[in-house]
Amino acid sequence: MSHASQTGTALPAPGKQCSQEVGQRAGELVEAFLRTIMIPDPAGARGFTAPDMHIRFTGGREMSEPADCSAFNADRYAWVKKRFERTDVVAGATADEAIVYNIGTLHGAWPDGTPFEGNRYVDRYVVRHDKIVQMDVWNDSAEWLLVRAGLADPWTSPMNPAAGAEHAA
Repeated sequence: MSHASQTGTALPAPGKQCSQEVGQRAGELVEAFLRTIMIPDPAGARGFTAPDMHIRFTGGREMSEPADCSAFNADRYAWVKKRFERTDVVAGATADEAIVYNIGTLHGAWPDGTPFEGNRYVDRYVVRHDKIVQMDVWNDSAEWLLVRAGLADPWTSPMNPAAGAEHAA
């Protein structure tokens, strides 16, 4: 609930003060979590999360531990890392809730050793009192796997201009 100032501008409720520092801290927390989980160090990554963390991974897979993400990635990829393009914190972040988006591309190798790069991803995090409580993950891996399996036609894109040429032969 917001309160109005004398000029009629909505102000945050007491105890819900917005702060650029809170948002910056939430963004830095997410990036530190991602760097740690990409080592992979799921036990270390757990230190950035709340005990009741909720994870919704690609395809809507429900998980609750960073180790679940690492295990899933170990089955899907020989190895995978993220290249951060940017980290955005939604305006109005408070210590009670900050929404953070991390956007970039994946690079790595498929289980057969074939390298890839330019695989887009978007991660959304909810941070409360300096702990990640929710993580949602989306990426293009399923589309790329459909092409590799011959179930979809390849396409070129600015992110991976050689993709169509690789599969056209």
